[in-house]
Amino acid sequence: MSYCGSDGSASGRAFRLFMALLIATPLGVSAQTPDEPESPAELKSLSLEELFDMEVTSVSKRPEKLSDSAAAIHVVTADDIKRSGALSIPETLRDIPGVEVARVDSRQYAITARGFNGTVANKLLVLIDGRSVYTPLYSGVFWDAQDTFMDDIARIEVIRGPGATVWGANAVNGVINVISKSAEETQGLLASGGAGTEERGFGGVRYGGRAGSNAFFRVYGKYFKRDDSVRPSGVDSADEFQMAQGGFRLDGRSSSADRFTLQGDLYSGAGEQPSADDVDLGGGNVLGRWTRTLAGGSGIQLQAYYDHTRRNSPPVFSEHLDTYDVDLQHHLPLHGRADIVWGLGYRRTRDVVDNGPALAFLPARLTQDLFTGFIQNELAFAKDRVRLSFGSKFEHNDYTGFEYQPSIHLAWMPTPNRTVWAGVSRVVRTPSRIDRDLFVPATPPYLLTGGSGFESEIVHAFEIGYRMEAGTKVTVSASTFYNTYRKLRSLETGPPATIANGLEGDGYGLEAELVYQALPWWRLDGGYTYLDLRLQAAPSSTDTTQAAQEGDSPHHQLFLNSRMDLPHAAAIDLRVRYVDDLPRAAVPSYTAIDLRVAWEPSKTWELSLVGQNLLDAQHAEFGAPSSRREIERGVYVRATCRF
Repeated sequence: MSYCGSDGSASGRAFRLFMALLIATPLGVSAQTPDEPESPAELKSLSLEELFDMEVTSVSKRPEKLSDSAAAIHVVTADDIKRSGALSIPETLRDIPGVEVARVDSRQYAITARGFNGTVANKLLVLIDGRSVYTPLYSGVFWDAQDTFMDDIARIEVIRGPGATVWGANAVNGVINVISKSAEETQGLLASGGAGTEERGFGGVRYGGRAGSNAFFRVYGKYFKRDDSVRPSGVDSADEFQMAQGGFRLDGRSSSADRFTLQGDLYSGAGEQPSADDVDLGGGNVLGRWTRTLAGGSGIQLQAYYDHTRRNSPPVFSEHLDTYDVDLQHHLPLHGRADIVWGLGYRRTRDVVDNGPALAFLPARLTQDLFTGFIQNELAFAKDRVRLSFGSKFEHNDYTGFEYQPSIHLAWMPTPNRTVWAGVSRVVRTPSRIDRDLFVPATPPYLLTGGSGFESEIVHAFEIGYRMEAGTKVTVSASTFYNTYRKLRSLETGPPATIANGLEGDGYGLEAELVYQALPWWRLDGGYTYLDLRLQAAPSSTDTTQAAQEGDSPHHQLFLNSRMDLPHAAAIDLRVRYVDDLPRAAVPSYTAIDLRVAWEPSKTWELSLVGQNLLDAQHAEFGAPSSRREIERGVYVRATCRF
């Protein structure tokens, strides 16, 4: 089915209606007055000063101002999510310098930072409320299983560059930390739903209330159904995807110094396949966290979670994974200049794979133990205008034994609104099951085998960055980096071919962002990314193919967002992005426009009309030509009610 705005189809008529509404909306007017009262349930649009001084926790596992952090960090706020019109976590990540988001089909995404993208990208660590969603199957993330009630997200903190000193192995090129609002912040009833040409139907309900005098709770449920992607010819690819999810959260105090959180989720989804049974996925998790504030500003946190996931991908494989994780962290600000954070952790994973005829993970059942510890110290000099932080993560895994990952960062604030920072890190990507235990086909004679001696990939990262607030109208941030990669995964010739550590290379790039408050009611946010990867086989390697993965990432990316707050509680949000071509799979460059028109007739209701990928009927973002799926233009309407 071809969705072209000039045809007579339902989607074409919806597109013309959408554009007509946009053209009819007055732009040259002022916003509602700042004295107008705001409902506590409404999402707050932060000023540039508030954004510049926002507290983040992902860099050092302790609160610090974004403006002072010695890292390339970007925060996606709750208001950013609302105004983007995004209905999933991957779609909220598109407008971040240095981050690559490519939608593969109706269900799958390829997401990474600073290169090495793919559906099994393995150098990006992703957490949801402190729970790692990493899979030991390939050291990456199954993005189709990562969902939450979007209105409950407080912010998403994204670090480009190494985060391994506090987060551990596989936080190589970045960390994405999704942080939810507390139950106290989500009181009352919220219901949201809609439908469209691609997002066929979606909806969710959340209710929050009190659980005694010192505790709050919320429960939620949600569902969506997404239409097929299409082949380059415009024919449906029969990969429709739907998923349902529900969960709860409880937050409270047992004393003035003690806080606790208990939360959990259950989900189940199904994705169609054109020539096999549906992909079936599901799982559940429960997480508990206790925090105590101690004298002198110090504090201790104990967190534990259990996560179960299942995935059946006929006829390739099915997997059941159980993860048990416990983590202890202590923040110790000493009198004077030192500020220490240290912690210990333990994780056990039990992985059970039912192998298909095409490939096998052997042994089919594997239990692994991971022991971790970290320490990081920050020293302040020159009246807190110079800050030096250093530390290391230490781990012991069942594949390579002991690993260390040190880093040192320096931040200099010549004025209160300017920060210059630099960092040097050593990080590793530890082996996964795909590196050691993969066999193709499932029975001998094998054409491909994992490497029994596969070692950790090693990265040495060098970064420099600058961050500035110019008055009340402009903020600027820029970072540049140079990475050296050693012992990267290679494919040595056979027979059989063997996975080894025969690839090496270098990567460098530039990431820049500017936010401009043009008028009190109009904000512009623009960004640019340049990336260059140079990979080659080591002298002892026989690999002739894997260096081509440098072409899986675009050299250039650009984005520009416009936000307009209009009279009568109306808003128009425009997102424009350009993504350079991907030479390896001959994916052409593309430009996409997303548009959102919203109206809040009362403090209870919000209505919005959203158009996505409006410039063309369909375009490709990832994938080889022989199997490529393309993403269509889509329009949907949404209504949200708060009580």
